[in-house]
Amino acid sequence: MTTPARADGGFWAVARRPKWIAALVAVLAVAALFSLLANWQLERSIDSSAAERPDTETAVPLRTIAVPQTPMAADAFGRTVEVDLAVVPGDAVVLRDRVNHGDPGWWVVVHAVDADGASLAVAAGWAATEAEALTAAAAVDAGEELGVVTGRYLPTESPQQSDFEAGERSAIAVAELINLWSAPPDGVYGGYLILAQPLAGLEAIDAPAPSRAVEFSLLNLFYALEWILFAGFAVFLWWRLVEDEREQELAAPDAEHGDRIEPTGDPGGAPGTEP
Repeated sequence: MTTPARADGGFWAVARRPKWIAALVAVLAVAALFSLLANWQLERSIDSSAAERPDTETAVPLRTIAVPQTPMAADAFGRTVEVDLAVVPGDAVVLRDRVNHGDPGWWVVVHAVDADGASLAVAAGWAATEAEALTAAAAVDAGEELGVVTGRYLPTESPQQSDFEAGERSAIAVAELINLWSAPPDGVYGGYLILAQPLAGLEAIDAPAPSRAVEFSLLNLFYALEWILFAGFAVFLWWRLVEDEREQELAAPDAEHGDRIEPTGDPGGAPGTEP
């Protein structure tokens, strides 16, 4: 009867045996499967809503994404829209501290109504000086028409951005503008519109497309890390089993090297005597 060779050659002397090579192949196959599952969970961790966000650069009718007297919907943020508008004379305001391409200046914001009479705050353009902004606002109040316009629809800002005590305004806050308009609106949109083409005497306001930052699902990311740990544990388990066998062989007595003690004397008589 043959016995396995002693593991005097170290770990790899045991690991190269056929049974452990076969076990390693099986372990690597399992680890590969776990890696594929980890990759699948990682892909799922990316927020699927990012891929489903609507096209913000193709103009759609404003009424298809927004309804007056209701909060602005999440999928309406930053959308390019078109709408037929008429200016309400006398309600134009100028906002200070509005940065455009890195330069501070002024916005001209007008009060407009759509074909159904719902009010919409419209950022008509940017001016470098207050005088230019006031001149453009006066021209709008004198009866300048808008007609069918295209622009980017954005959510209202907070009124707290304005310095009421100093009589200055810097925020385009719909709730505040309603109180400044000459007559109560017959319904009002929750957001405001930045015109793609500014009114005469003004420059276009920089209104880039919304950022499509990638979002992650922490739960799926955690599952992906779990599968990676499982793959590593499978390889570790193979190593541990091989190492255990090596240590057992090193600790086992070896009869071929005289580890067995032979009895001496006659078991039937006293030691050192002849029958």
